[in-house]
Amino acid sequence: QVQLVESGGGLVQAGGSLRLSCAASSGRTFSRYAMGWFRQAPGKEREFVAAISWIGGNTYYADSVKGRFTISRDNAKNAVYLQMNSLKPEDTAVYYCAASTNPWPGSLINEYAYWGQGTQVTVSS
Repeated sequence: QVQLVESGGGLVQAGGSLRLSCAASSGRTFSRYAMGWFRQAPGKEREFVAAISWIGGNTYYADSVKGRFTISRDNAKNAVYLQMNSLKPEDTAVYYCAASTNPWPGSLINEYAYWGQGTQVTVSS
């Protein structure tokens, strides 16, 4: 079991940056979870954004954010981050942190058993 709490969302102008954080509390060693970020815009399905493997050596991004977003983790702090640069209005969504017991990151929602409550990101044009 793991509890996830996201923070760092807010309102930013197009071209700006935000850094999302996800704090995890778990009875299982945090480093044994692959972590992912997903997002859901109003009226749309939840979609994959980025994922990172147990130790952090492997990362995986949706094509729509590749080159602009960076996922990272600090296992000593039980935290995962999403640095978002060159933000666009279409990045506006609720962003969710998720944890998977699989060692390798995946893009499928059903790979992730644990989810945070989400943090709102709004990018104005």
